Amino acid sequence: MSWTAKIIGAAFCLALPAAAAAQQDWEPPRTADGQPDLQGIWTNSSQTPLVRPEEFGAKGFLTPEEALDVEQGWRNRYDLLAQPIDPERGPPTDGNADFGYNSFWWDPRDDAIEINGEYRTSIIIDPPDGQIPFVEGGAPGHDQRTVWRSRPGVEPFDDYPLRPLAERCLLTFGSGSGPPMLPILYNSNYQIVQTPEYFMILAEMVHDARIVRLNDNHHEDDFDKWMGDSVGWWEGNALKVETRDFHPQQSFRGSSHAVIISEEFELLGPDKIRYRFTIDDPLTYTQPWTGEVAMNRKAPEERMYEYACHEGNYAFAGILAGARRLELEAELRP
Repeated sequence: MSWTAKIIGAAFCLALPAAAAAQQDWEPPRTADGQPDLQGIWTNSSQTPLVRPEEFGAKGFLTPEEALDVEQGWRNRYDLLAQPIDPERGPPTDGNADFGYNSFWWDPRDDAIEINGEYRTSIIIDPPDGQIPFVEGGAPGHDQRTVWRSRPGVEPFDDYPLRPLAERCLLTFGSGSGPPMLPILYNSNYQIVQTPEYFMILAEMVHDARIVRLNDNHHEDDFDKWMGDSVGWWEGNALKVETRDFHPQQSFRGSSHAVIISEEFELLGPDKIRYRFTIDDPLTYTQPWTGEVAMNRKAPEERMYEYACHEGNYAFAGILAGARRLELEAELRP
């Protein structure tokens, strides 16, 4: 590690206890009805992975110096991937054309998640090993799309319902829309609006809006929603949210129709929300599991922008037509 990094790391070590003490004495701003005011524009952008990398084992936290090294490694990787692409290169030979552009278009996301002075090695904090506790056999496919695809003779490009929800511009990829709301490749931004009866979270990616009804019951006879049926209530300074009844085509890491996702939003300071979620689904996981993400306030001059999803709006005819062309070529091939 360079002397500059060591000096910065030492400064972090001195600053973090003072910041933690200041947070304990801090009182959140209040809305007109007396609840903590979480309104504003936030980002959960980070490279901290959901599942803990094997090299960390049971190590849940990084020291400030280790966090500096990890973050510098992420920056170096982005600098490498941002190099101009050779216009003369051939098409991918493995059939993977998902990353057709370099990291110039990505959100750099070079921060490790830090909550109360602790730099996380993974978003998952329980189980202690930072792994998803799948039932025996690994991640099952309970969602309707996986069921359809598993039928004999069904191919992934036969029709639009067989394609991923993000490709259809229904929800953002990677669970950015939530719940749970996780950092994604770019546009990891959210706007929160509160009223006494509702708590609204607008995701910049795909422009998804989740409306949490406060102090209400779940709609037992309601139709299933893409982001589930969310109800919330305040406990002290924390907003608790419970979501169930997801659309059958929606699934998080193999979750089934029985999944219940609990969330907690708590202001730790003027510019940071601790976002905690717990996934409970006995059909998919051997136990409930929990993760935490830091949501950091965006600068006042930064704005949310409309995300006009392209593939589902304009390109889907081409996606399916391309599959039909490949099928025809296969039939004509001697």
